[in-house]
Amino acid sequence: MTKLSVNINKIATLRNARGGNVPDLLKVAADIQRFGGQGITIHPRPDERHIRYQDARDLKAVVTTEYNIEGNPQHNFIDLVLECKPDQVTLVPDAIGAITSSAGWDTIKNQEYLTEVIGEFQRNGIRTSIFVDPILEMIEGAKKTGTDRIELYTESFAHQYSLGNEKGIDPYTKAAVLANELGLGINAGHDLSLDNIKFFKENIPGLLEVSIGHALISEALYLGLDNTVNMYLNKLK
Repeated sequence: MTKLSVNINKIATLRNARGGNVPDLLKVAADIQRFGGQGITIHPRPDERHIRYQDARDLKAVVTTEYNIEGNPQHNFIDLVLECKPDQVTLVPDAIGAITSSAGWDTIKNQEYLTEVIGEFQRNGIRTSIFVDPILEMIEGAKKTGTDRIELYTESFAHQYSLGNEKGIDPYTKAAVLANELGLGINAGHDLSLDNIKFFKENIPGLLEVSIGHALISEALYLGLDNTVNMYLNKLK
């Protein structure tokens, strides 16, 4: 079964919009795990507009499943990850002011930098994953960095699927086949939803984990958080 890690950035966005501690981020994380979620993902950004660095520290005592911290490996982020020691760190090439992630790493151009950062995290017992587009050369480049896993950036698939183009999965299937051959673990995320997750899962061999936030939290407004988490779990079986 592919694991479901729930990204709780949007819970933090809602909390920060009003100030105070409603909704309680730590309670939501605990509840998601109680509902069956198999991991908690956060993506702190330098401006702390949703997840704050202190949230990352506080969640360490709450997450009893898998703790995944995403972000651009700048100095403050690296220090935070080494302090929190999550189960997994996912490296994402975000621009400073980016609203959301928009592309994977150029693993060839950034090979030396990624290799250095990944080595530091692995020496501290943290599994590493790097965000990549479904381009075979980028998968091969990822292997050379020494990363444990890749996370396939799925925005293009989700867009094509919404248009009725199921062929949009093809580059992802090919990327997954190559990753399996190279011994890389496979994660995926971005714009995955209840509408497309089952089809995606069925066409990606060796899919270990999906990280879903925006769609899941939005769907939960109508369906309820417990129900939504379990709907995803059923589709991922």
